[in-house]
Amino acid sequence: MPSSYERLAELVDPASTVLLTVECQQGVLGPDSALPELAHEARASGALANIARLVAAAHDTGVQVIHAIAERRPDGRGANHNARLFRAAERLPVQQLSGTAAVRVAPPIEVAEEDLVVRRLHGLSPIQGTDVDPLLRNLGCRTLVVTGVSANVAIPNAVFDAVNRGYTAVVPADAIAGVPSEYTPAMVRNTLALVATVATTDEVLGCLKRPRRRV
Repeated sequence: MPSSYERLAELVDPASTVLLTVECQQGVLGPDSALPELAHEARASGALANIARLVAAAHDTGVQVIHAIAERRPDGRGANHNARLFRAAERLPVQQLSGTAAVRVAPPIEVAEEDLVVRRLHGLSPIQGTDVDPLLRNLGCRTLVVTGVSANVAIPNAVFDAVNRGYTAVVPADAIAGVPSEYTPAMVRNTLALVATVATTDEVLGCLKRPRRRV
């Protein structure tokens, strides 16, 4: 029987794998975050640094990277108002306004010319109702590596939407973050592990960097 790493290596084939970063933007994870507790957790846990490592490795190995950004128009047109989360976001001192520094990808993550940036004005998911799904299909994606924030809302949405659309989801558990800190491992263990392949950043990096077998 193949080991768990061997099974992971079969899934994370650069030819059919896409790396997705979710809401890794300055207004969420930067020093002037609208959500300072989440920004602190992403940095203190090492999740942000691990995302940057995965993105750098994807650039080196030819794996496509998609950055999913949540933003809103200054006039709020098209934005949701049908949940407490949306109404609270409208009152935050930092707004994720289109065209501002808040919706740029946060350092130390680097954006390469070949990366795709998908912006949404509505909803909770980086996949549902956005360009991500058709882009993945056109790219020949079979495995989606999901990273970013938050483990409370957008990450499980992304994983469920990916699985519902027939992709295999891989979640490096140390490359996602949520609040409070103890919530993330519990959510991964009790929810995401049921539908996704859970790994570590180092394990995914090992798969990306391993020598290719010749057919």
